[in-house]
Amino acid sequence: MALVFDDSFAPDHGNAIDVAPGVQRITVNNPGPFTFHGTNSYLVGRDTLAIIDPGPEDEAHYEALLRAIAGRPVSHILVSHTHRDHSPLAARLKETLGAVVVAEGAHRSARPLHLGEINALDASADTDFSPDIAITDGAVIEGDGWALRAVHTPGHTANHSGFALEGTGVLFSADHVMAWATTIVAPPDGAMADYMASLEKLLERDDRIYLPGHGGPVKNPKTFIRGLRTHRRMRERAVLERIRKGDRTIPDMVKAIYRDTDPRLHGAAGLSVLAHLEDLVARGLVVTDGNPALNGVFLPG
Repeated sequence: MALVFDDSFAPDHGNAIDVAPGVQRITVNNPGPFTFHGTNSYLVGRDTLAIIDPGPEDEAHYEALLRAIAGRPVSHILVSHTHRDHSPLAARLKETLGAVVVAEGAHRSARPLHLGEINALDASADTDFSPDIAITDGAVIEGDGWALRAVHTPGHTANHSGFALEGTGVLFSADHVMAWATTIVAPPDGAMADYMASLEKLLERDDRIYLPGHGGPVKNPKTFIRGLRTHRRMRERAVLERIRKGDRTIPDMVKAIYRDTDPRLHGAAGLSVLAHLEDLVARGLVVTDGNPALNGVFLPG
């Protein structure tokens, strides 16, 4: 199934945009190759609000959120995952607004670091974050006229969670599913097996629209997820094909598989290939000495 991306997104940085009944989006002015036009924060409710993904510690965004809140009480701040473009402003907003912070949990890796391994993603992790409520999968946070159900979707990070706005068909999908690009799945913080399992989990749901962490809405979620699943399976086949043709290292595979990709993303592409290789080694389709690593040598299984 073909995967068709939609990059038609006007961020309107700093302004509150109505995106669903009782839902507004405010986009941070932090564009980049991994954030697209910026990180999306959402306000849910009309009288008493919830904030979903408060964003980075950014003064202009902090002030934009307060303008949009317009003095209304905020009962909860929900955080999808602990990357520095999503979670750090939660602490300051909690202090200002007196809200309760909700998330799956603190930052952690999908697996322990191997001996001698350096986590290339350390700089992006908000290790200071700690929620007031560690919400379990399927649990509901209720507010004034709204209810949000946690839908745990590990893969991008181990603690990644979406939030479903009950009774509306709206799912805040954060960085797990985005209309403009595929999600980065990078060990050790992320895991490909987890990511693929989370896609299958979402396919079992009946959401009608996703509001993601970056870019515009995903309007046909099941069709798009099937496309994502096919895309990942094709990437897996491409990795296996490169190994069968004699490539033995991740840099060689990246040069071939991602030859048309922005070179600024090749480092992330290497981590994505490593995520596939971890899964392939676990399934016995590829072999390597010791644990799969960025500088490893890989052979057909």
